[in-house]
Amino acid sequence: MTSLLTAELLAHIGSSDQPRTEQVTRRDIRKYAVATGQQQQVYLSGEKAPPLFHVALFWDIVELDQLNPDGTSRDPLVPDFPLKRAMAGGVQIEYHRSIRAGDQLTAHRTLTNIYEKQGRQGPLIFYEITTAIVDRSGDAVLTEVYTRIVR
Repeated sequence: MTSLLTAELLAHIGSSDQPRTEQVTRRDIRKYAVATGQQQQVYLSGEKAPPLFHVALFWDIVELDQLNPDGTSRDPLVPDFPLKRAMAGGVQIEYHRSIRAGDQLTAHRTLTNIYEKQGRQGPLIFYEITTAIVDRSGDAVLTEVYTRIVR
């Protein structure tokens, strides 16, 4: 099997984008808690963020005409792969502590892996982006490894 992954594509492994910093507000936590149907008062009060609150916290805010056909924005960490149809491949999240109202969080994103596998209907390209989120003191809040599959 001839690999779709060129040295040029693999050279992207280890690349990072600029760290992003966001302030967590009680109101943002409350809005997320209500929108996701949370039942626990600690979330509804905005004191502590529910799981997965961080996912959209650092997303770019873009105009609708700047979105990809699947509704996502273009990720500057992801190279232009020869395959184009992207799918979710999974996510692993390690929570080091809870996110709380008043936290100032910084996300550091790195493209940590690119590899290829043969699927039933042809080649698949997998890539992983690791996001390390730290607080103002530099202490770890969570680490996320997100895998996408391109076919």
